[in-house]
Amino acid sequence: MKGLLILSDFCEDTEALSTRALLKRALIDVDTVTINPNKMITTGYGLKVLVDYHKDEIDLDDYDFLIVPGGKYVALTIEHDTYIKSTVKTFEKNEKLICAICAGPRFLGVMGVLKNKHYTIYPGNQNDAFGGVYHPELKALTDGLVITARGAGATLDFAYEIIRFIQGETAAKKILENIAY
Repeated sequence: MKGLLILSDFCEDTEALSTRALLKRALIDVDTVTINPNKMITTGYGLKVLVDYHKDEIDLDDYDFLIVPGGKYVALTIEHDTYIKSTVKTFEKNEKLICAICAGPRFLGVMGVLKNKHYTIYPGNQNDAFGGVYHPELKALTDGLVITARGAGATLDFAYEIIRFIQGETAAKKILENIAY
């Protein structure tokens, strides 16, 4: 399986980069794509990152799952964004796995993906009334083809859920053991 991770200026460092690193440890292929005008982004904490592709350089059909991290960019782009929202809808329509962490699930919520789903999100963002069942007590959870997590502190749990979904429980536990979690 091959994943697509959306990166933008002000994305949350840990949620984006650590998730990708953990998936790579599990030998899961993940490409990064940006909505920025060029492929260099600056994360929420000032790290410069060269992204693999610009949004105009990829074909969504080449990917089996999507990852939407959180960060300040969500608040800055959610009102006018069309790319992330349409990408979320495309993955939902094609019955592919959609993963979002922290404020990232807001994109899923506004597109109706969380309706009737159990989900978690960064505290305070659940107020958008997504029509699902909010679980503030959970760090990460899977409901069908949707995996959500509540914030940077849940990144390991988020990656675990993705690895478990793709490769199974044994592989996910092995990754946690290998990093002495």
